[in-house]
Amino acid sequence: MEMYQFFWMFESHAQQRLSWQDAEEMRIARIRAEAQASAQLHAMLDANPSGSLGSSRLNDEDILIRSGLL
Repeated sequence: MEMYQFFWMFESHAQQRLSWQDAEEMRIARIRAEAQASAQLHAMLDANPSGSLGSSRLNDEDILIRSGLL
């Protein structure tokens, strides 16, 4: 039983190291995603500097009637 516990200790430590490595990779991926989102926001603001992307609404009945879709 002691041998089993001894080898299990090594295995559990190896699994713990793998989880730390996964956590580090996820932190790096989150930082990259935040940087990409920030770059996309800046690109959108450069394309439309007023910050207003229009006044459209989803399922606006007046616009749908005027366009002939309803």
